[in-house]
Amino acid sequence: MQLKRYLQVMIALCLVTGMVSCKKYLDVVPDGVATIENAFSLRSSAEKYLFTCYSYMPRNGHFNTNAAFATADEVWYMYPSKDIGSGDGVKFWNIARGGQNVNDPLGNYWEGTNGGRALFTGIRDCNTFLDNIGKVPDMDNFEKEQWKAEVTFLKAYYHFFLIRMYGPVPLGKKNLPIESDKDEVQVYRDPLDSCFNYVVQLLDEASTNPRLPDRVDGTEAVDLGRITRAIVKAFKAKVMVTAASPLYNGNPDYVGMKDKRGVSLFSSYNAQKWVKAVDACKDAIEFCAGMGYELYRYNTAATPMVVRDLKTQYDLRGAVTDKEVTNHEVIWHNSTSRASDIQRYAMANIKAATTGSGPKGIIAPPIKMAELFYTKNGVPINQDITWDYANRFALRKGTIEDKFQIGVNEDAPLLHFKREPRFYASLAFDRGIWYGNWDANYDTASIAFLKARKGESAARQGISNYSITGYWIKKLVNIATTTKNDGSMTTVTYPWPELRLADLYLLYSEALNEVGGPSEETFKWINLVRARAGIPSVEIAWSQYARENAKYTNKEGLRDIIQQERMIELAFEGQRFWDLRRWKRAHIELNAPIKGWDIEQKDPAAYNREVLLFNQTFTLREYLWPISVKELLRNKNLVQNPGW
Repeated sequence: MQLKRYLQVMIALCLVTGMVSCKKYLDVVPDGVATIENAFSLRSSAEKYLFTCYSYMPRNGHFNTNAAFATADEVWYMYPSKDIGSGDGVKFWNIARGGQNVNDPLGNYWEGTNGGRALFTGIRDCNTFLDNIGKVPDMDNFEKEQWKAEVTFLKAYYHFFLIRMYGPVPLGKKNLPIESDKDEVQVYRDPLDSCFNYVVQLLDEASTNPRLPDRVDGTEAVDLGRITRAIVKAFKAKVMVTAASPLYNGNPDYVGMKDKRGVSLFSSYNAQKWVKAVDACKDAIEFCAGMGYELYRYNTAATPMVVRDLKTQYDLRGAVTDKEVTNHEVIWHNSTSRASDIQRYAMANIKAATTGSGPKGIIAPPIKMAELFYTKNGVPINQDITWDYANRFALRKGTIEDKFQIGVNEDAPLLHFKREPRFYASLAFDRGIWYGNWDANYDTASIAFLKARKGESAARQGISNYSITGYWIKKLVNIATTTKNDGSMTTVTYPWPELRLADLYLLYSEALNEVGGPSEETFKWINLVRARAGIPSVEIAWSQYARENAKYTNKEGLRDIIQQERMIELAFEGQRFWDLRRWKRAHIELNAPIKGWDIEQKDPAAYNREVLLFNQTFTLREYLWPISVKELLRNKNLVQNPGW
C-alpha cells in the first residue's frame, strides 16, 4: 500500500512538472496534496487537468519545435547552425542531414526526448481524465460530456501522431493498474490495421457525442483551439487517407515484419481503405460547408488601396496567417502554438537599418523548392511549352509589366519570371517585391523590393542572421507584420493552422482519383484550390500548355499532378515531410542535392548561380522512426523498425 501511495504521488507530481510550458494550468492539485482524487474534486481542478491533456499538442507554430518543418528538404540553414542554437530545431534539422540514430533518437516522441513530446504520457493522462471526469461533483453532465469528447479526440490524435511516425505502436486503451507486475508492462506493438482502426473508433466516439460543439463561433474566440465536431471529421479524413496510402497500405518493404509472438504487424494491400477515405473526406467537406467554412479571401474593404494584382497573393498568405475568427478556411487553429518567432526567422530585412530585434531571415528554402511551383499557366516549369526551362538561370531585367513581382530594370533569373501567384506569395528573393509591410506596396507608390546581394540590406551581415540559400518564406509572415525604418519588427501573431480547408479538398481529390481515376468530381476539388491560386483548371492548363498534354487523363498522371498540387499549396506548413513518406516518394525527393544561390557575391551574374550546399541522402529505413535501444532493453516484447 505504501508503494501504491508513492506511485500515486509521483504520477501526480509528473503531471504538474510536465506543465512548464503552460503556467496557467500548473497548479493542478489543491493544497499541495498530490492525488488524482483531488485533481477531480472540483470543476476548477478538473479543468486544469483538461488543459494538461491539451498540453501535449506538438508546438507546430515554431520552426524549432515542428517535427516536420526542418526534417525534410523544404528549408535549410547555415552550418554550424548558430542561430537555431543547440535546441530542438538543430535536432530536427540533423534528421534531414542524416543524423537519425537508435542510441539516442532525434525527435523522440516515444519517450519524449530530443525535441519529441512524451505522447505516451499524454495518452495516459487522457485515460486518467476519462476515467475520473464523471466524479467531479460541481459540474453538469453536459459539460462533462463535452470535455470527454475533447479528450477522446486528443487521445486519438496522440495515437495517430505516433502511428504516422513509428508505424505499429502499443495501444494505450486503458492505463495499467499501479499494482501491475513486470510482465504486464512488457507490452507488444499492435498490428498497424488495429492501430488505425482504434484511432477511427475514438474519433467516431468524439464525433457522435452530442455535447461536442460543431464549431467555435466568432463570439467565442477564447475557445479557439478547443476541439469541435468539424475538427474531428476533418482530422478523420486525414487519418483515413494516411491509412490508405502506400507506406501503410500493403507496403512490400514491411510485409515480413512480425512481433516476438509471430503476429504480423503489416497487412496486404486493401483497396477498400481508399473507398473509406473517400467517404470520410466527403462527410467532412459536407459538414464543414454546412458550418460556413470556405476558402479564404482577403477582405479588401479593410485595405481598399490593395490593387487587383496583389489581391490573389493576399488571399494566399491570409489563408495561413490571417488570425482567429476572421479566417474561415482554417478548421483547426492551434491556439496553444502561435506563430510569432517563426515570422521573425522567416522574414528578410527589407530596410537599410538592422537591429537585434529585427528580422533574422535564417529559414531558407533551397532552389528545388522554387522550382517546385508552377508557371503562370498552372503547369510545372519543365512542362510548360511557353516557358524557357533550359535557360531558367539566365538573367533578364524586370519590366513595368513585372513590377508586382520583380523590381523594374533589376536583374533576376528567368526562374523568377512568369510564375504562378503562389510562388510570389510564398517566396522572397533578391530583387523580388515584398508585399505586406504596409508601405511602398501599391500602384501609386514606388514599390519596394528586396536587396540580397553582398553588402545589401538582406544580405549576410556577419556570422549569423542570413539566408544560406538566398530565399525567404514570405508565406508565413502576416501581411500586417512590419519592419520599421530602424530595422525593428512589429509582429502580428496568429494561431498555427493545423488543418485548413484546402488541405481537405486536396485529400478528397487524391482519394477520389485512387478509387475511380480522373472524373468531374475528382477535378472539382483540386480546381477550387487552383482557382483561388489564380491559375487555370487542371484540364485547361495541361491540355493547352503542357508537353505531356494528356497526363491528367489517367490515374497515374493525375496522381502526380495532385501530389505536386499538395506540395505547392501546403508548402512550408509542415505537410511535405509527412506526404513524401506516406506516398513513398521520400527516397526520391530527399536524395537530391540541396542548392542555393551564391550569396557572397555582389555582381548579379555571380550571385545568381547555383552552389551546392549539401548532398542529402535518405535510406529506406528512414520512412519509420527508430525506437531507442534503451526502450527495447526495458521492454523485451518490442521489436525494432526495419533497417534500424
